[in-house]
Amino acid sequence: MKPDTRQITIAGVLGALTLVLGMTPLGFIRVPTLAGAVTIMHLPVILAGITGGPVIGVAVGLIFGLLTMMQFWPYDPRVLIPARVLIGPVAFLVYRALSGTGWGLPLAAVAGSAVNTVGTLGLAVVFGWIPFAGKEGALGIALIHGIPEAIVSALVVTPIVLAVNRVMPRRKHRP
Repeated sequence: MKPDTRQITIAGVLGALTLVLGMTPLGFIRVPTLAGAVTIMHLPVILAGITGGPVIGVAVGLIFGLLTMMQFWPYDPRVLIPARVLIGPVAFLVYRALSGTGWGLPLAAVAGSAVNTVGTLGLAVVFGWIPFAGKEGALGIALIHGIPEAIVSALVVTPIVLAVNRVMPRRKHRP
């Protein structure tokens, strides 16, 4: 699949936004909880998947994963990369499946956010970085950070995608 101009534009803008968020304190907001930071870096990845397609979502997700590794070094790439790369494709698939329902956008945003939270924390448990339950466990982190991040994702992504689709409509036929 060769990306079209719309997809290249989306990849460039959202890739650049991901770089800005990852290289500044804006992307990882430090908080005094077990996770240590709340992230909004998954938002451009969700947007990339929904507006640019799964391949563009993977590309922006890889940027997110690599920047996460820089922020939390030394950390295991098996924990930090896979979920980030899947955020965009999962958001795309949920959006595509539910696009006619009116709930497609917010549920795609929540699904992308959930992939980030559940995937990363799940892999952290599998590879022994954190326990599943308990005072410092993945379950507590998911509840404290994952639910608010999913809600924020739905509230932010929905109007942005609606605006992007108005300004940059998808062409039905290629010349």
